[in-house]
Amino acid sequence: MFKKFLKIFFAVFCITGILYLALPGNDFPDPPPDSLQSQEPADLETSLRRGYFTNLTREEVLSWYERQFDHTSFLGIRLPTILLNYPPENAQTLIRDQTGSTFLQEFVHPFRESLYINGLKPPSENNKPTFFVEGKLWQQKIIIRYVPSSIWIREGLFIAAMAMAVVIYNAFAKSLRRKNE
Repeated sequence: MFKKFLKIFFAVFCITGILYLALPGNDFPDPPPDSLQSQEPADLETSLRRGYFTNLTREEVLSWYERQFDHTSFLGIRLPTILLNYPPENAQTLIRDQTGSTFLQEFVHPFRESLYINGLKPPSENNKPTFFVEGKLWQQKIIIRYVPSSIWIREGLFIAAMAMAVVIYNAFAKSLRRKNE
């Protein structure tokens, strides 16, 4: 009875995992409202990383990108989204070398894709805007980095992991049978 339940549970888990990983990924998210895209060469190196000047607060920026990143659903069920917080020093490895940072956070769909949000708000007197770009003052600069994953790689890794789980389970069951003989 237990073996039958275990097989059914494993089959449902595998089917759910394969369907979850097969869902299409997100596109690069839209810029925040009333923001200006940075034209600095470092912000134009790749299509998966963009910089913006904005007057939104950190919370407003995170809320904006969470709504865009969290839109994917499966049968009406939203995908799990995890928000991770990193020390600002990690921006030089996760975003780009020599990137300044006040905060660095990541939205993750586990085993699928990530969206890094790096904010830079240099210290200023009385919280006055500190960036002057194209004739306008801006409170902060954000850099968005989208890290997609290939559907074939994530499906292949999942199937290999499930096959390895079966092999390990069978080896463990075989060793238990030998021990009990």
